[in-house]
Order: sequence, then structure tokens, then C-alpha cells
Amino acid sequence: MYVGGPAPDEDEGPVEPEGSGRPSRTRRKTDALAAQRLGEALLELPLVRLKALDLPERAFDAIVMAQKTKSFEGRRRQLQYVGKIMRGLDLDPLEEAVAAHQLGRARETLALHRAERWRTELLASDEAFDRWSAEHPASDLHRLRALIRKARQEAEDRPDTTRAGTAPRQGRSYRELFNWLRDRLASAVNAAAAGRPAGAAVRPQEAEDKGRDEPAD
Repeated sequence: MYVGGPAPDEDEGPVEPEGSGRPSRTRRKTDALAAQRLGEALLELPLVRLKALDLPERAFDAIVMAQKTKSFEGRRRQLQYVGKIMRGLDLDPLEEAVAAHQLGRARETLALHRAERWRTELLASDEAFDRWSAEHPASDLHRLRALIRKARQEAEDRPDTTRAGTAPRQGRSYRELFNWLRDRLASAVNAAAAGRPAGAAVRPQEAEDKGRDEPAD
């Protein structure tokens, strides 16, 4: 159930005569749709980022309620209400926040894919370690070598009890290697985007990093 007032009206009012100086009905509907879509995008932001936007309490509560609403119809009506509230706000900083969040997620996804590829290659060949060393000389190469050695040893010691058609269970070091590579690659991508040296430190995004570790097998 939506919060903060009556259900949003489907009819935006009578058509304004040309030259009245007020937006046409078509323009108002276009703006309303854009506001609602932006409201939907805001639902993807974690709570810590929503709070940082300093939204009016009415708008913040409506967005949080929409995030919590599970039923299709309830969510649809709550989104309509969010869109109605959004029309009275300055949308530019909200659009910038959504764009920044989406860009960050795209970088994380890129780092995940690269980490998976690097882990496969590093475990398969020592030549991959030389390539990593050349491309990421500022990383802790001793730590990387230790993780590779442990992951290979675990693979050798683990009995092959995998059922047909299922992926083999992997050990702890196998996942630690992935997480280590992912963090290094994410830092490199963020540093490149910000124009920093590849080895520069990057402040972790707390609350968004929670749960990002590769799930255990």
C-alpha cells in the first residue's frame, strides 16, 4: 500500500489551450513518466546512498516503502506515487546519483568477469603469473603466488567425488584467490576512471561491498 497521501490520479487534467504559457498535457505526461522512471531507478540504490541524497522525508519514505513492497500491484501503485512526488523535486542531482551508481555496478561486473578469467589462467599456467606481474606490478605478488600454490594443492588433495553433470566443489583458497583478484582489478578499474595510478588506494564502498564475495560452493 502506498504511503503519504491519496492514490495518484491517472488524469493529469484538462488540455491547456495553446499560448496559455503552461505546459501542454502531453508535456506533463512526458515529464511525469520521466519522473516515475527516475523513481524506479532510485529503488536500486542502497539505503546508505538514499540517505546521502538528503531527500524530503515524504519522498524518502515513499521510495523505501516501494523497495519493501513485494506484490506486483502494490509495487506498481507505490511507484506511481513515488513518480508523483518526484515531479516536485530537483531531478538533476538524483539523475547524477543514479548514473554514478550504475557506472559503479558496471565496473564491478567487469572486475568479476576479469577475475574469473585470471583465476582460470593463473591456476592453469605459470606464464599467466608473469603476465599478471607485468600488468599489475604494484600488487602483492608474494600473496598471489601463495594463493595460487594453495589453490593448486587443494585441487590435488581433494578426492573426485563430484556427481555427473555437476561442477566440482572448490576449496577455500580457490575462492580466496578469486576475491583477491577481484579486489585488485576493481581498484585498477576505479583508479583508471579517476585518473589515479593503478596502485593507488581506493576507499571501499561500505554497505555495498557486503555480500559481494563469491558464494561458497
